[in-house]
Amino acid sequence: MSESRELLNLSDDPQYQQLLERISSTYVEGQRRAYQVVNEHLTTTNWQIGQHIIEYEQGGKARAEYGKGLLNRLSHDLTLRHGKALSRSGVIRIRQFYLAYPKGATTSHLLSWSHFVELLKIDDELERVTDPIAVMIGEFSQ
Repeated sequence: MSESRELLNLSDDPQYQQLLERISSTYVEGQRRAYQVVNEHLTTTNWQIGQHIIEYEQGGKARAEYGKGLLNRLSHDLTLRHGKALSRSGVIRIRQFYLAYPKGATTSHLLSWSHFVELLKIDDELERVTDPIAVMIGEFSQ
């Protein structure tokens, strides 16, 4: 039997279709889980970087004297080492993330870093806090 006939026979076989579906489902689920884990670590990593920056700025004081020079120098050096994810705007965003969520991003397993970036654009703190809750409620009700 030629290879093309064998392939045609397989495509009609219900057991083959089940195998195909099981493999596809496993693959898609694996991708989803990997994305979720990577995103959770990225969010945690960015929060920790923000914490390092704030602690350095404060230098043991209760409040920091915010220095633009530090972020410019830091982002320049980090971009040379790690690429544009740690550019000036990225470092500012990461710093802002820590300030907005000083106790940690407890919803990081439900929201992506991109979600947090969008939330950081919201000036109203109450709205920034309730938006992720609305997202979570929407996901749980589906």
